[in-house]
Amino acid sequence: MHFTLKQLRYFVAAAEVGSITVASRRVHISQPAISAAIVQLETMLNVPLFIRHHASGLSLTPEGQSFLREARSLLTHAHDLELSATGLSGQIVGSVEVGCMTTLYPFVVPALRRRFKEKYPQADLKFVAGHHAELVEKLRGGDIVAILCYDMELPRDVAFEPLSSLPPYIFVAERHPLAHRDAIHLNEIIKEPFLLLDLPSSRDYFMSVFGENGCRPTRIAPFPSMDIIRSLVAHGEGYSLANARPRNKASYDGSLLSYVAIKDPVPALTYGTAQILNARASPRTSAFIQFCRHLLKDQPLPGSE
Repeated sequence: MHFTLKQLRYFVAAAEVGSITVASRRVHISQPAISAAIVQLETMLNVPLFIRHHASGLSLTPEGQSFLREARSLLTHAHDLELSATGLSGQIVGSVEVGCMTTLYPFVVPALRRRFKEKYPQADLKFVAGHHAELVEKLRGGDIVAILCYDMELPRDVAFEPLSSLPPYIFVAERHPLAHRDAIHLNEIIKEPFLLLDLPSSRDYFMSVFGENGCRPTRIAPFPSMDIIRSLVAHGEGYSLANARPRNKASYDGSLLSYVAIKDPVPALTYGTAQILNARASPRTSAFIQFCRHLLKDQPLPGSE
């Protein structure tokens, strides 16, 4: 079996856009050349890589999805080898695609991007925001090389490296009777409405904070956004929990919040980096992981108190 890197590039381009026409524009090669490369690959592998749709382009077969992951990995390794052979391996050059949980993104990403660019001006650090499950799928599919996430519900084929621990806290309106206490017990507030961040993994974690202490909120109002929750809490609609503490104690309309520690024993969240277990990291990926260790290890979140 002797396929070429060029054939792999054409296949990956077609797979990513789902169209030979669009792929030909992306890689600046004719449509027949891309079609021929795909047919040659399918012949050598003796499996169909695409399902051809008459009016709506291409979609990958299960075999095609598996081959896409391997093709991307091989192309990455080939690029790294090229840099090494030309004496550029000491430099960090090109794109680094990373995923970050939506709840961590505003705290971590802006400072990380800026400082990474200052250190590696020839690199392009790109972030994708998302929830745990969707980011893990992107990691498995080769769309991203690492994730910044919490240590929640990670599958066995994903290796997690902890960076720092974030215990939960309560936040209430600044005028709330408990707002100026240093710390409170959960049972002092559970009769008020609890505004729950209703995202995958997050909802289970926040409910476990109560469960660990043998209690449960009397009234639960789920919402999909922490910004919405902060705004409602600031107007006295209830209370909520969070782990990262923004420096800004105001909601979008300027209404003030107060952050209060929890006296009860509560499970903290640990955030860190995640990669595919035993995967060979490129110099760019290794540089990113090392940079996270330097900037974030046992440190407060860049955008937090």
